[in-house]
Amino acid sequence: MDYALLTWSLPFIGALLSLILRGKVRDIIAVLAILASALFSTLSLQEFLRAGEPIHLSYQWIPSLGISLGTYVDSLSGFMSLIVSWLSFLIAAYSLKYMEEDPGLTRYWFFFDFFVGSMLLLVLADNLITMFLGWEGTGLASYALIGHWYTDEEERCVGDIGRKAFGVPMWFTPSHSGLRAIVFTRLGDVGFIAGIGVLYYFTKSFSIIEISERVADWAGPMAERGLLLPFLLIFSLGAFAKSAQFPFHEWLVTAMTGPTSVSALIHAATMVKAGVYFLLRFSPIFVLAAHEVPMAESQVHGFFSVVAIIGAFTAFLMASQALVSRELKLILAFSTASQLGYMFLALGAAGLITEFPLGFLAGFSHLMSHAIFKASLFLVAGAMIHAVHSRFIDDMGGLWKVMRWSFLSISLAALSLMGIPPFMGFWTKDMVLEVAKESGIYIAYILGLITAGLTAFYSTRLLIRTFIIGKAHHAHEAHPIMLLPYLILALISFLLGMLWPILGSSLLSGMVLKVIGIHEEFHPELHLDPGLLISSLGIVSLGIIVALSLYLTEGGLRSISSMRSSSLGKAIHDFLYDRWYINALYYKVIVGSFSWLSRNVFKYFDSLIIDGFYHTLIPKLTEWLSYFGFKYFETEVVDDTYHERVVRGFTSLGSFFRRMQTGLVNHYLTIFVLGLLLVLLLIMWVG
Repeated sequence: MDYALLTWSLPFIGALLSLILRGKVRDIIAVLAILASALFSTLSLQEFLRAGEPIHLSYQWIPSLGISLGTYVDSLSGFMSLIVSWLSFLIAAYSLKYMEEDPGLTRYWFFFDFFVGSMLLLVLADNLITMFLGWEGTGLASYALIGHWYTDEEERCVGDIGRKAFGVPMWFTPSHSGLRAIVFTRLGDVGFIAGIGVLYYFTKSFSIIEISERVADWAGPMAERGLLLPFLLIFSLGAFAKSAQFPFHEWLVTAMTGPTSVSALIHAATMVKAGVYFLLRFSPIFVLAAHEVPMAESQVHGFFSVVAIIGAFTAFLMASQALVSRELKLILAFSTASQLGYMFLALGAAGLITEFPLGFLAGFSHLMSHAIFKASLFLVAGAMIHAVHSRFIDDMGGLWKVMRWSFLSISLAALSLMGIPPFMGFWTKDMVLEVAKESGIYIAYILGLITAGLTAFYSTRLLIRTFIIGKAHHAHEAHPIMLLPYLILALISFLLGMLWPILGSSLLSGMVLKVIGIHEEFHPELHLDPGLLISSLGIVSLGIIVALSLYLTEGGLRSISSMRSSSLGKAIHDFLYDRWYINALYYKVIVGSFSWLSRNVFKYFDSLIIDGFYHTLIPKLTEWLSYFGFKYFETEVVDDTYHERVVRGFTSLGSFFRRMQTGLVNHYLTIFVLGLLLVLLLIMWVG
C-alpha cells in the first residue's frame, strides 16, 4: 500500500465528509480522518526505516507535460509528516471541546481537515506542481480559518480597540486579518511560481529528484550570467512569506483573530513551517550546485548569507515586540516568528560551513522541538482565555491555584522555549547558535544570543503575569479533552530533552543520510561548546533574573511605572508596542499610495480615456468613415438609442459579475465545485 498517499488524502476525505455529515458525527469523523492520517504516516516512516532507502511512488497525471502525482518518503518528509499529522490530531481533539458551541462548525472542520491534507501533500510531494498545490491549499485554508469569526465582534479582534500609530489603526478584525494573511503570502508565492517556471525551462521536469540530479543544467547557465543569486532569492520568496520572515512578518501577528486551535495549527504544525520545510528540502540542492558548479559557489554563499541575516534579524525584531505585549496569543505569535527566525538562521549558516548536514540538523531539530512546545503553549493559552473570558494578560493572574495542570504544562513548554537544560529547546537552540557562530556571520550570532535573553525575559514575564501574581475571577481548570493534548505535548518536550543526549546522535545520523541532495556520510556527535554554553546560559539567566526582579518585587514594579511615565521610556514602549511602526509604514506608503492613485489618477483614466474613447473618438471615427461612404456603420453607431443600449448592456454585465463577488466562502466553494464538475463532464465528453 502507498501509505504516504493515504497520509495526505485521508484529511481531504474527512473535509468532504464534514460537508455532508452533521452534529457530533461530523466532528468525530473529521478528527478520526486526521488520526487515520497520523497512523498511516507512522506506517510510512516505519516502512522507510525498514527499507533503509527513500520510498518513491509516482502516478501519471498529465503525461503530455510530464506531470505526475507522486509521493516521496525520505528522512525529511517521513519525520515531517509524522510531526504534522500527530500534532494536528491532538489539536483537532482539543477542538472537540474548545469549538463545541461554535455555530460555524461545518466550515471549521472542512477547512481544518483541508489545511492538514494540504500541508501533508506539500511535505510528501515528489514534484513542484503537487508541492505547489499543497502550498496554495494551506494559504486558502489559513485565510478561511483566520477569518473564521467573520462577523468581526470586538472580542474577536487582535490589538487594542481604538489605538492608532501615525493615524493607522493598530487593531484588526478577523476578516481583515484573513485578507492580510492571504495577500502577504501570495506576494511571496509569485516568486515561487517564477522559480518553478525557470527550473522547468532548464530541466523540462518538475521532479525535485531530477532537478537535484541535473543541478548543473540550471545552476551553470544562471551562474555564468550572474543570475543565480537573484534566482535563489526569488525562488525562496514564498518561503520567506510563508514563515513570516522580515519584511513579510506582519501577517502572522494579526493571524491571532482565529480560534486558538487554529493559531496552534498554523504556528506549530502547518503553514509557517512550510517555509522552513521549503528551505530544508531545497537548501541541500543549492549546496550541491555550489559543489558541482565552481562559479556558482560565491552566489550560493551570498544567498545563504542573506537567509542567515534575515533570520537573525527577524528573531530579534519579533522577540523585542513580545517584551511589552499585553495579549496572550500575541506574545506567543511574536515568539513563533522569532523562533522561525532561528530556523532560518540555522539553515542560512548551514550553507556557509564545511559540515552542511550539521546546520541542516540544527534547523530541522529546532523545527521539531518548537512544533511540540509551541503547540502546547497555544493550547494552554486557549484554555486560559476560555477560563477568564479575556485575551489580555492584565485580566489574568494567580491562575496556578485553580489551573494547576495547565500551569505545569505551560511551565514545561515555556522552559523549553527559553532553552533551559535539559529541555528539548535547550539542545536545539544550542545547535542553532553553534552553527551561527561557525558560519562567521558574527552579527547574526550576536543577534541570536540577544534573542535568547529576550525570549527568557518575555517567557518569564508571561508566566508571572498570568499564573503567579494577581487574581483572575471565575477561572477554572480546562476540560480533560482540552487538557490532555497540551499536557501530553509538554511532557513529550521534557522527555525528549532528557533522552536527547542518548538518542540524539543516532536519530540525527539516520535522519540526514537519506535526503535529496545530501550524498555524504555524516555521523554527528552531540557536544557542548563551553564558551557558547556559558554565553547562552548566562544571557538566558540574565533575562529570567531581570523579569523576576521587575515583576515580583515592589521596587521592580515601581521601576516599570517610572519608566513608562518618562518621555524616553514611553517612546521606547510605544515603539515596541506598535511593532516598530512597520505596520503603520506599510499602510501609509503602500496602501496609501495605491489609494491616492485610485483617487487621483485612475479616475481620470476612466473618465478621459475610457469615456473619451466612447463619446469622442467613436463619433469622430464614424464621421470620418461616413465621409468615405460607410453610411450603415454611421447610422448604427451614432444613433442615441444604440448608444444607450450598449452602455446599458455593459453596465448590466458589470453588475452581474459584481453580484457574484459576495465575499462569502460558501458561495465561492459552490461555484468552484460546479465549475469542476463542468470541466470533468467536458473531459468525459471529449474523451
